[in-house]
Parts: sequence; C-alpha cells; structure tokens
Amino acid sequence: MNRSRLFAASRVALVVTSMSFALRGAAMAPWEKQFHLTHAELGWIDGTAFWGFTLAMLFGGPFCDVLGLKRFLGIAFIGHLAGIVLTITAHTYASLYCATLVFGIANGTVEAACNPLITTLYPEDKTTRLNEFHVWFPGGIVVGGLWAYAATALHWGWPVQFAAMLLPLMVYGWLFWAQEFPVTERVQRGISSKDMFLGCVQPGFLIMAFCMFLTAATEFGPSQWIPVILTNAGVSGILVLVWITGLMAVGRQSAGAIVHRLPPLAILLCSAILSGLGLYIMSRSSGGMLFVAATVFAAGVCFFWPTMLGYVSERFPVTGALGLAIMGGAGMLSASVVLPVIGQVFDKQVALTLPPGTALSDLVAAQPDTPLGGEWISIQAAAGLHTLARVTVLPAALAVIFSFLLVLQLRRNGGGASTRKPSPS
Repeated sequence: MNRSRLFAASRVALVVTSMSFALRGAAMAPWEKQFHLTHAELGWIDGTAFWGFTLAMLFGGPFCDVLGLKRFLGIAFIGHLAGIVLTITAHTYASLYCATLVFGIANGTVEAACNPLITTLYPEDKTTRLNEFHVWFPGGIVVGGLWAYAATALHWGWPVQFAAMLLPLMVYGWLFWAQEFPVTERVQRGISSKDMFLGCVQPGFLIMAFCMFLTAATEFGPSQWIPVILTNAGVSGILVLVWITGLMAVGRQSAGAIVHRLPPLAILLCSAILSGLGLYIMSRSSGGMLFVAATVFAAGVCFFWPTMLGYVSERFPVTGALGLAIMGGAGMLSASVVLPVIGQVFDKQVALTLPPGTALSDLVAAQPDTPLGGEWISIQAAAGLHTLARVTVLPAALAVIFSFLLVLQLRRNGGGASTRKPSPS
C-alpha cells in the first residue's frame, strides 16, 4: 500500500471538489442574468450542491466499510465527470439545479471516503493530517477563483471555466488507479457496526454534530455570497474570496504547530470569536478595509472543519467512518439551508432599501453605467453588507457553546488542557 500516493490522490480529489465551489460562486452573477434568477433562486441552486453533498455523506458513511473505499472513490470520479458535463450543457434553471445536485453528490462521496481513509492511514496524528488534507479545500478555491478571474478577464464564459476541472479530475483518477486500499480503522480495531451506531447517539457526539451545523454555516454561507455582495461594494468579490481561502490554506498547512499546543475546543472557541468579528467588520467596511475584515474572517474559519473532524475522530473513535460522515453531512446540510436563507434576507433587505416611488423592475433592467443602474448597485451593496451582519449570530452562538464545553473539559481534567485522550466509549 502506497500511503503517500493515496494521500496525494485524496488531496487532488479535494481540489476538484473545492474548485467547484469557487467556480459556482463566480458564476452566480452570470447565472442570475442568463437564467433570470432571483437571489433566493440562486441560493437554492447553490444550496443543492451542499445537500447533495449531505446525501452522499449520510448514505455513504455507513457503507464505506461494506463497499470499500476504492469503490467509493470510483463512484466519486464518475459523479464528478457527470457533474462537469451536465453543468456545461445546462440551459434551464431545472437542468442547472440537477447538474449542481450531481456535483454535490460526487463531492460528498469524496469526503465520505477520504476522511476515514486519512484517519486510517495516519492513526497516530489524525487532526494534523486532516488539516493538511483539508488545506486543499481552500487551496482548490484559490486555484478556481484565480482561474475564474483570469478567464472572465479574457471573456471566457462560465462553461469554459467549469471545463478546466477535467484536468485535476483525470489526475486523481490516475493516482487512485490500481492502488491497494486499507480497510477502515473501525474494521481494523474490530468495532462492530452496532457499537458504531450506538456511538453516534452519545450526547457528546450529538452536541458536536450540532456545532458542525453552525460552524459550516458560518464558513460556507458568507463565502458563497461574498463574490456577489462585495463586487457590488466596489471590490472584486472573487479576489476577496481567493484572499480568504489562500489564508486558510496557509493556516491549515501549518496547523500542526497550533494543534499540538492548544486543545481543540480552545481552537474552536477562538475560531468562533474571530469569524464573528470578521463578518461584523466586513458588514461596516468598504474598499481596502474589506480585505482587512476578510483576513480576520479567514483566521476564524480556517480551522473549523478539520478540527471538528479531528476532535470527533479522537474523542469518539468508536463512531468510525459513520461519525465522520455524519459530521460532514451536518456541515453541508447546514450550508444548503443557510444559502437560500441568506438569499431571502438579501432580497428582503433590497426591498427595504428601495427609495420611495422606485420600481424594483426599473432598477433591475437598468444598465450599470446609467444613474438608475448605479443606484441599483449601491442598493445591492448596502443590502448585502447588512445581510453579512445578520450572519454573525451563528459564530456568537458557537462562542457560547464552545466556552461551556471548554470549561467542562478543564474541570474534568482538573484544570489541565489536555484533550488528546480518546473517549473510552
């Protein structure tokens, strides 16, 4: 078994997954015009990728051990190929919705297989390796975002941009081809399926699954809307997204230095505080200050996803691949819920911001370089930034929960901060 090759292949597979997030974010404005969509409809299309991800995680997790990790990754490859082709050829709202769903299922299949694969390959250092693996989620968004920015400048449409994902798709297919895969850690340890399912209904695990719902909503909800909202605010939204995800990639690559010094719950508490502060500053900023706010937000969301997975894998090892699938599924489900909600809040705020006697249809139809068009851009900018401010309720709730859990843990450990021992369950 070639452990380094399997790890590298997993990272490239995650690049395909994350490039789709960046390219979809960049395509939202063209889709709005081409398919005549409202912000809420854009949110539903974008959210489809997330709940498709959730379906794959929740249904795939229990069967990883049965079907094997290799078969699962073969399904992911086929799904990614189909998702790219269907998106490129989409010509209606319904066809675009279905294409995004297929892509989401493929993305979830990668996550459902690769998370237990990484924890099985590196049982001695799960959290650090999961952070290194998940470097390529923001890393892929950087690649996809820069590609979208360059392609748009060259007047290459969104279908050409999506076709670029075929290259990393073929690379990870080749890297996984004919490789020997391990059985999952749960199977190696002889933990029964019954114990795995029982482990997933422990109160501690359920609390972390709920927190995963909120952490993912904090990360993905604003990130997917930033390209639209901040472009109206006078900066390149896609470049702000690239900046955020680039900082996240750097942070995750150096996660080992932090993970081995701070307990995961302390990292998660700091993450909640910083992400909320970043969103608040962003909602009240313009111009260059938006990049400053984005830096704070990036520092907050950087460690959320992999630290949540690593903590659960170490604290509740009996939950195995199913536990990781539930965590990932909860995260992506939350994004599928929050994206259209953010779109609806955005639409309502636009309606509240309209000047008296101004018809929304006149503003929408106006060209950007006309007075009415300029007024429409200003209204969307103000409404979008206000919408980001509303999202700060999510990290605020997380800060309360993580503070409570950290205090309980410190008391249980007699005032110490060690959290590296797994639960005896």
